[in-house]
Amino acid sequence: MDSMPARNEGVIATLRAPATAAAPTSWERFEALYRSSRDDVFAYVATLLRDRAAAEDVTELAFERAYRRRRTFDRRRGEERAWLFGIARNAALDELRRRRRLTALTVEPENKASQATAGAEEEEVALRRTAVRSALAKLPAREREIVALKFHAGLSNAELARVLGVSESNAGTLLYRTMEKLRKACDETA
Repeated sequence: MDSMPARNEGVIATLRAPATAAAPTSWERFEALYRSSRDDVFAYVATLLRDRAAAEDVTELAFERAYRRRRTFDRRRGEERAWLFGIARNAALDELRRRRRLTALTVEPENKASQATAGAEEEEVALRRTAVRSALAKLPAREREIVALKFHAGLSNAELARVLGVSESNAGTLLYRTMEKLRKACDETA
């Protein structure tokens, strides 16, 4: 009988204990999303627009839209990061439509090899970059976007699917086929 009251007291004390961690507010969740995604969103938008100043404006617009719509986010439909990239994609496409001009959706890596001393390894890196750049330029816009989302923005296949509006398996298939085309094009130029 002595053990029974101690057990009950422990249960009662546990029930009376105040909650130690409160759920983060929508503002705190948005701030965390902003801090973790701002550079990737900017890089992705800059890749689409190929204009750094316009990319800054569109990135700001995307975060503003996301902030205003933060309460409409439904976790059952996907991750916040994919939701944010969908908003950024739409904002960038709006900007491209506004400009009414075609834009190449290629990633332009910095060519540091030309700045460094000329060496065999550095020349090989420069040649590979040139081959990849040339191969990317030959891909259709949608396929260049898939490459940018996957490798420049670092999205998972599930996030990629959410942004593109396709199933996850379809996103994986599209990525695989695009990478095969890119490999063949790189091999042809090498």
